[in-house]
Amino acid sequence: MLAATIRVTGDIDVAEECVQEAFARALIAWPKTGVPNRTGAWLTTVARRRAIDTLRRRTSQRRALMSIGVPEEPSPPSESELPAIADDRLRLIFTCCHPALSPETQVALALRLLCGLTTSEVARAFLVTESTMAARITRGKKKISTSHIPYRVPVASELPTRVDAVLSAVHLVFTTGHTAPSGADLMRRDLVERALDLARLLRALLPEDGEVAGLLALILLTDARRQTRTSADGAILLLSKQDRSKWDREAISEGRALVRAALRVRPAGRFALMAAIAALHAQAPSWEATDWREIIALYDVLLIAWPSPVVALNRAVAVGIADGPEAGLTALSALANEGQLLGYNYLASTRADFLRRLGRTDEARVAYDEALALCENEVEREFLVRRRRALDS
Repeated sequence: MLAATIRVTGDIDVAEECVQEAFARALIAWPKTGVPNRTGAWLTTVARRRAIDTLRRRTSQRRALMSIGVPEEPSPPSESELPAIADDRLRLIFTCCHPALSPETQVALALRLLCGLTTSEVARAFLVTESTMAARITRGKKKISTSHIPYRVPVASELPTRVDAVLSAVHLVFTTGHTAPSGADLMRRDLVERALDLARLLRALLPEDGEVAGLLALILLTDARRQTRTSADGAILLLSKQDRSKWDREAISEGRALVRAALRVRPAGRFALMAAIAALHAQAPSWEATDWREIIALYDVLLIAWPSPVVALNRAVAVGIADGPEAGLTALSALANEGQLLGYNYLASTRADFLRRLGRTDEARVAYDEALALCENEVEREFLVRRRRALDS
């Protein structure tokens, strides 16, 4: 709704107001007339009509100002000057990623406005507190207003400056859907599908971009395991326990082809490297046959291209599998002072698993308790609770 309405208004604040008014009207009208069969179409129509009325008033105001000598603001580019982006959601995600905003603000706005994530969910994706993220989003919107940043589809020459932030936003949409930050379900399938759709649109728009190919490959290869991530009773199944015969081989084949295309572009970017790691997992016939040495080597290259504490944590997991839990703990110790990971439950749960495997039961209990205190997804919590109880026996 927001993406469709902003195409009419060209102003994200006005579009948000129109969408909110559409919901308010629905709360009044639907109890009297009944819920329409196509609720989305009803709401979008009301929002767009409100937007058109707003634009008409603005046009009248501009004419009045021009009549007393106030110059007219420059018009946005005509449709003929703009790249052919068929999807309003993709238009909006490029719009949010304006280079005048900081990269973190660009991605946060895209997640909040385009994907409907709550401020809390966006904060978890960035590993910051909810108050910090709320302030960041507020500052971003204020800058848009005070700087008169136009919300429009970029011309073709501007696309390269927007791509990295757009890819980051789509990737965070996928990771948030792949493992939901909170709630009763392990996944949010709607976000996974949204990320996949956007990645395919980006691939059609920028077919020669290696990072776009890498992101699409990463999503396909990771999501290919979706049917085997939980057991029949809904419990988590670790990668080592999953039935690989049930993985989506068509998605894996497409993903591996995209990885090869992504790695042909030099230097390899972060999404191409992450996709290459996912491809190694996908092509391994069994857990035992996984090439962990190659995975660690790819993480080493990825840390150079993208020095992220989460990447370092994932590398430590691979080290703990390849070289044993003691080596894994040593790798984790280097992350002890990483502020971004202090509230990250996967750091505590990884440490707990290494300690459990070493037989250091008392320390493992403390680490599991820490992970449970930070975990809000019920499926993940149940897994941690079972692991914690097993220590007592």
